[in-house]
Amino acid sequence: MGEIKSAAEIAREKLAKIGEPTEAERLKWKYGPEGEKLAARYLKEDTNLVNEVKKYDDKAKKYITASVNDILIRNILLPRNEVARKTNKKAMDGLKVLKNDKVAVENVFSRMRHVLDHYVQEGAKQKKQAYESLKTEFEAKIQQAIRKQTGVNAKVNIDVEKQPQFLEEWQRVQAQMEAQYLTLLDEYKQELAVIN
Repeated sequence: MGEIKSAAEIAREKLAKIGEPTEAERLKWKYGPEGEKLAARYLKEDTNLVNEVKKYDDKAKKYITASVNDILIRNILLPRNEVARKTNKKAMDGLKVLKNDKVAVENVFSRMRHVLDHYVQEGAKQKKQAYESLKTEFEAKIQQAIRKQTGVNAKVNIDVEKQPQFLEEWQRVQAQMEAQYLTLLDEYKQELAVIN
């Protein structure tokens, strides 16, 4: 029969297998959160990223900058409202000043802006058309169900927009429509992440 170990013994064994953290890991753990705070401050306030990053020594700058870049990239979202548009612009401006390869960054931003603009202009039209089509379809289904139950061919006025089934289906259709934009946006974010 095997030896029964306490949770502390098992944890110590696992830690022994992992080994000591490297210098890079320690620096990332130390300065990563600093970079995240700086990025959050930048997005909320009027903070000069370049000046703030310059305050750190060369070892820390690498990890601070990487963390700020990560947060800024994650904050580029579909422009569903004016706040999201402003956040996108600010995040892109911040990335532009921190990244070294300005040409590569602008190249990705150009493609990204095309997708975001298309979402705002064409996406809104497509959503409106899809919404009206879905609404008409649901109204017809409800009328048909009422005729089937009552046997009377009377037009009943029902607000389908408040029906849970309609709202659920609209959420599904909307998510499906946005999926193509999100896929492209994610690809561009990944490209941005590897640019120095």
